[in-house]
Amino acid sequence: MIEKLSNLDNYILYEHQEVSGENFDKLKEHINDTPSLHEYFKKDWNKLKARHYCGIINYDGKDFYILPKIADQDDEKNLNIFIYMLMYAYNIKAQNEQIANSKNEKSNTIFEVFIQLFVKNLFEQFQRGVYREYITEQDNLTVLKGKYLINENLKYNFTKSKIYCEYDEFSMDNQLNQFFLYAVKILMRFAKDKKLLKQCELVLDEVTCKEFNIDSLHVNFNRLNSRFKNSFEFAILLLKKSIPLFEKDKKSFAFLFKMNELFEKFIAKMVKENYDNVTIPNRNKDFGGLSLRPDIIKDNMIIIDCKYKCMSDNKEASTEDKYQMYVYANNFKFVNGTKIVNSTMLLYPKHLDDISKNIVLGENDKKVELKMRTIDLDFSGGYIEYIEEIKKRVEEIVR
Repeated sequence: MIEKLSNLDNYILYEHQEVSGENFDKLKEHINDTPSLHEYFKKDWNKLKARHYCGIINYDGKDFYILPKIADQDDEKNLNIFIYMLMYAYNIKAQNEQIANSKNEKSNTIFEVFIQLFVKNLFEQFQRGVYREYITEQDNLTVLKGKYLINENLKYNFTKSKIYCEYDEFSMDNQLNQFFLYAVKILMRFAKDKKLLKQCELVLDEVTCKEFNIDSLHVNFNRLNSRFKNSFEFAILLLKKSIPLFEKDKKSFAFLFKMNELFEKFIAKMVKENYDNVTIPNRNKDFGGLSLRPDIIKDNMIIIDCKYKCMSDNKEASTEDKYQMYVYANNFKFVNGTKIVNSTMLLYPKHLDDISKNIVLGENDKKVELKMRTIDLDFSGGYIEYIEEIKKRVEEIVR
């Protein structure tokens, strides 16, 4: 999927690894001087280390990768698995052929591949037809169109040469297309291959250019524009996760993901697709002074929480994690007086050992069974084969 990384070996970090070496001197200085990057790195005894975020930082014309530790000693595989997890967790629709087509001379970074997948999908939808909707307009026209506005005509028209009207225009200049134009223009700053982005910009030449606050943006989707929903969500992901770091006449950016959140979304979606009776809570539930939100509730019987931590066979779950599962079980245990939750599970990625342990927390009627499991995320193959294989492994663990 990504071109060979042999020429980039000196620009690869792993999560929790120290930022050091001759090739990282300028980047290290840049991180120290850039407040928007401080949450992604930490100072440890005067050493600068990557936190649990992975992705790419582009600075000074170079691409610096931060990769997860999934496949031992295999940079290219770690990068591809990371991309597969992102695509699946964030519902990025693509076939193996589309992914392979993104592998070209210019598309050799995570962000570039994602931009090209986004713009290809968007342009394909535009080729089927640009979304239009009726927009209410008011204008001074030479002929009557729609509704005659009496007050506006008395206010603005002193001669009979113009008629102030209100009418509905079946227009492409609507909020959804305005957002796509905004996204295309932003992504054009980062993309190396701008060809399709420029074609999309031309398609939207009749659309008003506006700024958007993507944290508060809401678009209503219906049967007429639902085919654009994936492109919309993809654009939101790219814009939210890209951090512009523009400095003087240089352009740099970061495209980073918190691995705990990615692992949680990835596994939760797997379980949801494998089983019928699965709840993925999207908001906290109040229990007196407690506000709780487990990752996964399966069959109303087991609560699963995903923890992106390095675990070995001789290592116990942290006291904090045990308390969390104990509290989950005893608060979600009954619904309308009926006992539902029988057990809990902490699910970790396999870093070293395969772990399968059962322990008991608490006593008597407050007793909680806690299962500790690991899942191996390493697998060789294309995107579709990878997802099918990991789904099987998830099913074996949580059935």
